[in-house]
Amino acid sequence: MSYQEEYQRWLEEFKDDAATHEELLALEGNEREIEDRFYTMLSFGTAGMRGVLGAGLNRMNVYNVRRATAALAQYILSTPGQAERGVAIAYDSRRFSEEFARQAALTLAARGVRAYLFESLRPVPVLSFTIRHLGTIAGIVITASHNPPEYNGYKVYWEDGGQMPPDRAGEITKLIDQIDYAQAQPMDAEEAQSKGLVRIIGKEVDDAYIAAVKKLCVNPQLCREMGDKLKIVYTPLHGSGNVPVRRILKELGFKQVYVVPEQELPDPNFSTVRLPNPEDPAAFTLALKLQESLDADVVFGTDPDCDRVGIAVKDGQNQVHILSGNQIGCLLLNYILSQKAERGTLPADGAVVKSIVSTEMARAICQHYGVTLFDVLTGFKFIAEMIHRFEMEHDHTFLFGFEESYGFLSGTDVRDKDGVNACMLIAETAAWYKKRGKTLYDALMELFETYGYYGEKVTSFSLSGKDGLAKMKALMKGLRDNPPQAFGSFPVLAVRDYQTGLRLEDGQASHLGLPVSNVLYYELDRGAWLCVRPSGTEPKIKLYVNAVSGSAQETQAMLEEMSQAAVALLERG
Repeated sequence: MSYQEEYQRWLEEFKDDAATHEELLALEGNEREIEDRFYTMLSFGTAGMRGVLGAGLNRMNVYNVRRATAALAQYILSTPGQAERGVAIAYDSRRFSEEFARQAALTLAARGVRAYLFESLRPVPVLSFTIRHLGTIAGIVITASHNPPEYNGYKVYWEDGGQMPPDRAGEITKLIDQIDYAQAQPMDAEEAQSKGLVRIIGKEVDDAYIAAVKKLCVNPQLCREMGDKLKIVYTPLHGSGNVPVRRILKELGFKQVYVVPEQELPDPNFSTVRLPNPEDPAAFTLALKLQESLDADVVFGTDPDCDRVGIAVKDGQNQVHILSGNQIGCLLLNYILSQKAERGTLPADGAVVKSIVSTEMARAICQHYGVTLFDVLTGFKFIAEMIHRFEMEHDHTFLFGFEESYGFLSGTDVRDKDGVNACMLIAETAAWYKKRGKTLYDALMELFETYGYYGEKVTSFSLSGKDGLAKMKALMKGLRDNPPQAFGSFPVLAVRDYQTGLRLEDGQASHLGLPVSNVLYYELDRGAWLCVRPSGTEPKIKLYVNAVSGSAQETQAMLEEMSQAAVALLERG
C-alpha cells in the first residue's frame, strides 16, 4: 500500500476520533508530511518504539501503542502460565505518557494479561526494579528519554529487568505486522479493575526500591558525617527523578540539597530548556545560577526518565566544569574500587562492564585494582546481560557498569542505567573528597595525572527523511568496501567489524566474541581509537573519537585532528 493509500485508510478508519481526523485532514496538500507519516510503520526494536507524536503509521500515538501492546500480549500468551505473572507499566512526564500507559494496561487486560500500573510517573530504573521485585514476565515504560518534547516512546523490558533482547523484539515485530488496529482494542477501565486485571501500584514498591539502592552506598557513615557540609544543587529537568533522588539523598543524611525551583515539577513542554538532556551543557543554565548563588559543591541533573545523570563541579579557581559521561564513570569507578580495597571488601572476582565506545581509562583503573573489565556493545541491555551471565556462571561479582552516554549502575536489583543510584554515588564521592579538602574536579585531575589525559569527542550525523536509512547503510558499506588506512596522521593498526564479528590486524583475523552489530571500530596509533556506529532507533550515525597523552592540550589536538579527518571522510560518502 502506498503512503497516500495509507493516509486515506487512516482518514476512513479513524473518522470517529475527532482529534485524529481533524489532524489528518489538516495534512491535505502537504505531500512531504503525508509521506513522512505514512511511508513506513514506526519501527519496533530492542529499544521499543520512539518517534514524534501525531497521527500516522510513523508516529507515536495511542493506536500504535495499542497495536504494539496487543502483539506483546500475544507473545506472552504463547507460553502457558506467563499471563498471570503480568506486566509492570511506568511512565514519565511527557505528553500523553499517562494516557499511553493506561491504554497499554487496558489492552493487556483485554487479552487476559494482568497489568501492574504505577499511580503516577516513575523513573526507568524503578520500572526495571519492579519487574524483578514483583516477578512479572515483562515491563513497559512510556518515555522518549532525553529527546525533544515533541517525541514520546514505548520501551519493553523482559523478566530479568533488562530491555528486551533482539530475538524477542523480532518476534514481537512479526506479530505487530499481523495485527490490525481494529483488533487492538482496550478493555473498559472499570471492568479491568473489577476483574483484577489492572492493579495500581506505588508506595510499597518505592520503599523496596529505595531500600535496595541504599544498600549500594559504600560508606553510609561518611554520608551522615558529611551530610550537613556538602552542598548539592539538583535538577530533575521537569522529569521523574525529583521524588526518588531527593528521597535517597535525604535518607542517607545529605541535608543541603537544593532543587532548581523552575525545573522541579513535571512539564511535558520542558519549557526551561532547549533539550531535557543532561549531556547538553545548556540544560544546566538555571542549575549553575543556583550553584553560584549558594556556592554549592556539585550540581547534578537527571533526564526525564531519570536513567542518565550529568554533573557540574568547580575547580580551585571557582570555575565550573561540566563533566563528560566518561569522566563521571571513571570518578565513580575509582571511588568504588578504592574504597572497597581500603575497607577490605573488594572481591577477588570483581568485574566492571563498559560499552565498547566508553573510555579506556576505565581499563587502566581496573588493572590498578586487579579487577576484570568487560567490554560490551552499546546499549545498557548488554551490561544487564553480562550481569545475568555472572550470576549464572558464578565466575564474577558485578561491581559497576557504565556507558559514555551518562548511564551508570552499581547494583544488580536494577538491570538498566539508574540515575537515582548514580546521584547517590556522586554525592558520596563528592563528600569523600570534600572531607579531604578537594573537589570532584581535583579528583578528576588526580586520575589524569595517574593514568594519563584521556579525552573524547562525539559527533552525530543526522540523515533525516525517507532516504535517511538508505544513506546510512551506504556510508557503512563504503567504509567496508574501501577501508580507511589512516585518520590524519594516525594510521589504522587494526579494525574491529562487529557485523562480521572479526578483528583484522596485518591480514590476520580473530573473533571478537560479541553479538553482531553494524559497528566499525578502528584501533589507531598512540593508543587512540575511533568508532563509527549507526543509531538503532533513527537515521543517525555517531562518530566516537578517543585519545590519551601526557597533557590535556596534546590530547585535545589529537582529538581535533582525528575528528576532522573522519568527518571529512563521512561527508564525502
